[in-house]
Amino acid sequence: MLISGSEKISRQSRHIKFSRFLCAFLSLMAVLTWGCRGTLPVGETPPPDTGKGQLQPMGYSIQAGAFTHVDNAIRLTAALQEKGLDAYYFLHDSGFFKVRFGNFATFALAVETAEKLRLGGTVDSYYIVKPEDYPAVRGKKSKAYNIREEIIATAKSFIGVPYQWGGGSEETGFDCSGLTMAVYQLNGFNLPRTSREQWLSGIPISAGHLSAGDLVFFSTKKNGKVSHVGIYIGGGRFIHAPRTGKKVQVATFSSTYFQNHYMGARRFIL
Repeated sequence: MLISGSEKISRQSRHIKFSRFLCAFLSLMAVLTWGCRGTLPVGETPPPDTGKGQLQPMGYSIQAGAFTHVDNAIRLTAALQEKGLDAYYFLHDSGFFKVRFGNFATFALAVETAEKLRLGGTVDSYYIVKPEDYPAVRGKKSKAYNIREEIIATAKSFIGVPYQWGGGSEETGFDCSGLTMAVYQLNGFNLPRTSREQWLSGIPISAGHLSAGDLVFFSTKKNGKVSHVGIYIGGGRFIHAPRTGKKVQVATFSSTYFQNHYMGARRFIL
């Protein structure tokens, strides 16, 4: 049977449309499947090392307080923030809530700042955290060390802790980024303070490349800009601080709300 030229074109057109549909469908399935697993698909490679997203190591920080009740740590944190310091509190391995702040180039600068705060009555005793005290530095001595596992363990230690770092603006997403900054800084990485800065400085990661420890971003405002951030922990889950007054908790991408407000992910650890 002879096929006319117009019929050939029509069949070719249908074939092209079907091929495009099949490619799009397979790509979508790959994203949905591998994005939840938080691992790389076979044959795919991570984004190239462009230098972007590589965080500077922490210098010297000041640690103060050893509180049984988190409210005391919250008050000290607020007092330090009023002085323009990026302070945060966390649950120490000892079981006490402690406050940490500052990133100084030298030990002397850290001591000078701490002494001024002590003499002014803001803090009592203090401890200077040295660069070599951070997991990112100490861990290099152990073959079993995995920085992503350390970051997830640190993030999980905040679960259930009241989130009241406060003091930010909705425009910059200052508040919610306090958790991500604290987790990274506690491990020795100087992550920027606001969610907007974190979004702009990290390496863009597709859903198919998500790995535990990457940051996931959302737009929760009507302006369509980044305003919320969490730490991906694998299995389609992430840890975040919902808003001031709420406790740090685990959320999932299966939530319709987060699906509708998802902006993308960024990587800082290669």
